[in-house]
Amino acid sequence: MKTMHLNLHKKWFDMILSGEKKEEYRELTDYWKTRMKNIKKAGVKTVTFSNGYAKDRDQFVAEINYIAIRTGLPVWGAEKDKVYFVIHLGKILTDKISNTIR
Repeated sequence: MKTMHLNLHKKWFDMILSGEKKEEYRELTDYWKTRMKNIKKAGVKTVTFSNGYAKDRDQFVAEINYIAIRTGLPVWGAEKDKVYFVIHLGKILTDKISNTIR
C-alpha cells in the first residue's frame, strides 16, 4: 500500500500517537500543492509519521480520513487564522516497535 511520509517534532508525534491530536498541517506552498495532488492521484490512504531523520527513528502509520483546506487549531501547532492543508487522521495502524495492528 502506498503511504505519505511526514516527519514530525516529538511533541506533535507523541500527541498524534496518543490520539490527542487528530489532524496534521502543511502549508499551502507550490511544493505541498503538487504533493497533495500526487497523493490524491495515487489513492494514498495512509501516512507514515517519523520522529526525526535517524535510521532507527520511531515511526507509526495512521489512516488518512481526508484532506481539507482550512484554518488549523493553534493548540495543535497552526498559526491563528492561517489556512493549511489539513490532514484528518483516522486510526493508528502500526508502529515501528511492535509492528502490530492496534
